[in-house]
Amino acid sequence: QVQLVESGGGLVQAGGSLRLSCAGSGRDFSGYTMGWFRQAPGKEREFVAAIRWSGIISYTDSVKGRFTISSNNAENTAYLQMNSLKPEDTAVYLCAAGGNTQGVLRNPRAYDYWGQGTQVTVSS
Repeated sequence: QVQLVESGGGLVQAGGSLRLSCAGSGRDFSGYTMGWFRQAPGKEREFVAAIRWSGIISYTDSVKGRFTISSNNAENTAYLQMNSLKPEDTAVYLCAAGGNTQGVLRNPRAYDYWGQGTQVTVSS
């Protein structure tokens, strides 16, 4: 059974940091794109960041300079380091893996596997 499990969410004050982890199991994700999305109540799922198997990285503009995505293929794990957090970053953060994301990196429909999500709450 293929699974992605997120961890590391929580409650933090504005300006604080959190590090999210996404552990994959059931298959080798080293040739996949690993992505992070977020969804706030009443809003659509939003692209946050992604890292291709080639190392190419993409961020949405609102997190550039504050968030860093990385992956460890040997451990089948992806990470999202979030610094200088803002209240508007509050959302459920979901990890995803996609086998064919060429040209559609930011589209959630391009991803094959999803985790259940971890809540991130930033207080002002």
